[in-house]
Amino acid sequence: MTEAAERTRTGRHVPAEPYLTELAGGVHAFIQPDGGWCLNNAGFLTDGGTTLLVDTAATERRARLLGRRIAESGAPAPRFVVNTHHHGDHTYGNGVFTPGATVIGHTACRRELLAAGHQLHAVWPEVEYGDIRLTPPTVTYTDELTLRLGDTEVRLIHPGVAHTPGDTVVWLPRQRIVFTGDLVFHGGTPFLFMGSLTGSLKAVELLRSLDAVTVVPGHGPVAGPEVYDEIERYLRFVGELAEEGRAAGRTPLQVAQRAELGRFAELAESERLVANLHRAYDELAGGAPGAPLDPLVGFGDMTVMNGGVPVACHA
Repeated sequence: MTEAAERTRTGRHVPAEPYLTELAGGVHAFIQPDGGWCLNNAGFLTDGGTTLLVDTAATERRARLLGRRIAESGAPAPRFVVNTHHHGDHTYGNGVFTPGATVIGHTACRRELLAAGHQLHAVWPEVEYGDIRLTPPTVTYTDELTLRLGDTEVRLIHPGVAHTPGDTVVWLPRQRIVFTGDLVFHGGTPFLFMGSLTGSLKAVELLRSLDAVTVVPGHGPVAGPEVYDEIERYLRFVGELAEEGRAAGRTPLQVAQRAELGRFAELAESERLVANLHRAYDELAGGAPGAPLDPLVGFGDMTVMNGGVPVACHA
């Protein structure tokens, strides 16, 4: 059955099939259109003997598809899995690749994953996730960790609290390729509810300093470094709205509902604006980056922004 036929039959969103794109010799990105909620990107690199996987997927089915794509490319099964952060769309599939692979991530990624549990099930219980065995990183680091696959240097860099408390940037200096995780949404609205506005701005500067040629975002198609400009503009837009709205005594929801999005109206998941404003308000009040905010309030306001239609997981 075609996508269009399935969409007509069920009335639900049916995304296009994931695909591989080769970025350099032995380096691939696994792109999941349309890059919306739960449709993250992954990637892998191999020297022919050892394979390192960057992130997994939100469902067992999609994680197993990722495994098949790796095998079809001629690469061996992953020996290492690096998680760019703890969110379920990037980590739920870890168990598909273990115990054959060792999972690596920031110390806070492990902590947050264990604390969150089956986080996606709680938000979108209707999704067929499959057999999801929570598998946190067993190798962790705090600031930076360097791995080597043959003559390829792989630098894992913690940018500070940005998208989440436990973000990891995966940087390949020789190939000038960076896997950003959800520090970058290409074509989608950034999401700061569990992280930091100020920290996200600092993370953009870190990414720029790497001087990458190829940027693999956490969601959306592969891009060049020009994608950072749009991210920074949006982050500053959120900061300005928060300062003005808080000074006027308006709630994040009131500010978001009145906001003129302008160029940002083209970004998918625009309802994230209100969640981002909650984070910005908290920081203006002196809250610590990454300090827990009430998810019922954040996701409830995003539902209101959608006119009563809940945000949807597309996996």
